[in-house]
Amino acid sequence: MPDVLTFKEMCARFDVTPRTLRYYEYIELLSPQKEGRARFYGPREIARMTLILRGRRFGFSLEELRQWLQIYDQKGTEAQNRAWIELANRQLGVLTQQREDLDGTIADLRQLRDDVAKMLDS
Repeated sequence: MPDVLTFKEMCARFDVTPRTLRYYEYIELLSPQKEGRARFYGPREIARMTLILRGRRFGFSLEELRQWLQIYDQKGTEAQNRAWIELANRQLGVLTQQREDLDGTIADLRQLRDDVAKMLDS
């Protein structure tokens, strides 16, 4: 079954720790098939993991991602896509503000460095 990954294969494919994978299952982000103690991840779980990691990279919380993934199960693709646009717009605002703050901090640090360097050259 090439479309199914074991627990170990899932960790390796997504470069996550076993603890992370178990936690995602615990908070209901993932629902692998279980056979005894073994866990198997099919195409749905693989796709969800891809979305989760992408969402984390964009700065979304796990709870936001969990709720967003639930929309698909409850209301379908269109509702999930509409929710995604709202989440993305909000996060773009947050990231833009963070970038502006960081740019200001960098400018302040450069100015201070230049002031100290001038003082030493005097």
